[in-house]
Amino acid sequence: MTELKTTFAGLHLKNPIIISSSGLTDSADKNKKLCEAGAGAIVLKSLFEEQISMEAESLRNSEYSEGNDYLADYVRGHKLAEYIQLIRDSKKVCDIPIIASINCYTNSEWIDFAKQIEEAGADALEINILSIQTDRNYIFGSFEQRHIDILHHVKKVTRLPIIMKLGENLTNPVALIDQLYANGVAAVVLFNRFYQPDIDIKNVSYVPGEVFSNPSDVYMPLRWIAISSSIVDKIDYAASGGVHSAEALIKVLLAGASAAEICSVVYQKSPTCIKEMLDYLEFWMKEQGYDKISLFKGKLNAKDIKGLNMWERTQFLKYFSSRE
Repeated sequence: MTELKTTFAGLHLKNPIIISSSGLTDSADKNKKLCEAGAGAIVLKSLFEEQISMEAESLRNSEYSEGNDYLADYVRGHKLAEYIQLIRDSKKVCDIPIIASINCYTNSEWIDFAKQIEEAGADALEINILSIQTDRNYIFGSFEQRHIDILHHVKKVTRLPIIMKLGENLTNPVALIDQLYANGVAAVVLFNRFYQPDIDIKNVSYVPGEVFSNPSDVYMPLRWIAISSSIVDKIDYAASGGVHSAEALIKVLLAGASAAEICSVVYQKSPTCIKEMLDYLEFWMKEQGYDKISLFKGKLNAKDIKGLNMWERTQFLKYFSSRE
């Protein structure tokens, strides 16, 4: 009998498909439908530090400075209350792990919200630290250190499994992942998707770039999961970005992932794509003679290269050296 169960961040999932944080997961009703469609876990739409700070700042009044702190606390409290309710309502209608999500960029006191998120019944907490470093006086390594500092802070206030979702703007993801492991992270997701700005040349204005990922985006997480899981092998990995098909799901599992976070493909094809991906995964496992995911997970990570590490190859010499 083929079994699709997997373990991610200490959570037992009925299958390796996780719905990632997005507008797809911002209500209990939507989450119930995703659960019924076959999802293995759901990451709730993120609580954004930047959004909270901007809303609090918009209410500031220079004439009544003593009231500004009160207003800021009110905004934070209101946003948190809404989020706590989302967790509670989702847990009532879903029988799969519900993972809360915080999107942050500073190691500030508001991270203490993690304790209340735990009390609301979330099964784990995913932390996104996503920002572009552009300060000309930037101190090398400080961005990576911020990840460790935030993780350390959160670990002090909650016992929830902590998942770190990393951006791809890192010099050496393996070194950071190793430090996160040393500081108690349960799992890592590779990679977070940046907002992509674009330019409208007709109106000479800024516009959003492509919102959805595309299938070729899977190559970046595929490479780094294959490398990282062979070196820092005591934590779980999930792929994010470009997993638009069952074939891509199988690839990231072979590379060493325990699960994949999907979003764009659900927007584009509807939640029915979950069952289609799982049906093909089960078919492929039977065809290959695997009755458990653990039997092939990581089979093609960087430990299995037979003396030739394809995952660290960066040039196209083999393909283009004969072309002029």
